Amino acid sequence: MTADARPTSGLPTETFRLRGSNYSLLTLRLLTGDVAAVLPALGDQFRKAPGFLRYAPIAISLDDLGGEQVDFPALVAGLRALEILPIGVVGGPQLLRAAAAGAGLPTLRPAGQRETEVEAPSPVAAPAVAIPAPEPARPAPAARTMVVNQAVRAGQRVYAEGSDLVIVGPVNAGAEVIADGNIHIYGALRGRAVAGASEDSEARIFAQSFDPELVAISGLYAVRDGVPPAVIGRGVQVRLDGEQLRFDLFG
Repeated sequence: MTADARPTSGLPTETFRLRGSNYSLLTLRLLTGDVAAVLPALGDQFRKAPGFLRYAPIAISLDDLGGEQVDFPALVAGLRALEILPIGVVGGPQLLRAAAAGAGLPTLRPAGQRETEVEAPSPVAAPAVAIPAPEPARPAPAARTMVVNQAVRAGQRVYAEGSDLVIVGPVNAGAEVIADGNIHIYGALRGRAVAGASEDSEARIFAQSFDPELVAISGLYAVRDGVPPAVIGRGVQVRLDGEQLRFDLFG
């Protein structure tokens, strides 16, 4: 008997599985359809934060364009030249979404959300039914917090999905920490910190020694050159004030 004389079922070997998953994506909100103006401005910003969006997948929001036309093939080519990977569009009118799809940018929707431009069915009178008394409200579960009890080193990325993030130690230059909620760093922040990644504008970043490459909250960010010199090396709280980041000293 040879080594391969084991019985087989005759069924094909499983080669893949498909599963639905949720991931946080950065969103590029187009405020103008003029691609020739958008791409150089993006290039200028990203050169100030090298590596922050390199090969990052992003969604393109069309909500602020109205009926303005966009050269989507040129936009896609320009973003890829900047090493940014557009994967689809969100919002905007149907005609713009159709044009984006023609350039390989499908419409993205949150999990469970249906298309909004579907004709609603006519209302039908329903028979009266007894409505049970509502159950007593249960307290919401406490928000989870992810704790990292060590330094985050260059090249590392830590993501706290659906929770706050606590780093007990420094975040070194070249490292990146991301949270859907707040970020607390009990040490020096020398790398990149992105709070409110799920578009939570109330999120905040706290660092005992503040000297970042980049900080961002709910999509609004500042690179090192845009941070007030007076807060460098100090204990700082970063928060949103309208459409601007504020840097408040503490301690």
